[in-house]
Amino acid sequence: MPPSLRMTIIRTTQEKFTVSVAAIIINENDEVLLLDHVLRPASSWGFPGGFIEHGEQPADGVKRELFEETGLELTDIELFRMQTIVRHIEILFRAKAVGTASVKSREIKAVGWFKIGEMPENMSRKQKTIVEKLLKGSL
Repeated sequence: MPPSLRMTIIRTTQEKFTVSVAAIIINENDEVLLLDHVLRPASSWGFPGGFIEHGEQPADGVKRELFEETGLELTDIELFRMQTIVRHIEILFRAKAVGTASVKSREIKAVGWFKIGEMPENMSRKQKTIVEKLLKGSL
């Protein structure tokens, strides 16, 4: 099943809403961790994360997702922003990571650390802007 169709089915079959979590992880070299996601056909590169499970707290969900996708452990997790998009709630955290990132999930094609001017072209403009503002200290 095409990833975009799978995402549409997930979001339209939920009675109330879906909730996803993601993390902005910036290392000591001012590089941001980005993943090339199978499920994001239009802008595959982006922040690591995914849907939280029933009864799971958002911070626990982002820890689980990062470990499942990359093998990284998260520390110093702090809420960065939340937004509602129609029937979807997106929770974005900032965090630090411990370990070495590698592809651990079939949902991920690649893992990389990127500087501001070197972020992938196939990444949402909104996420690029967030990273640029964070690294420049304007957020």
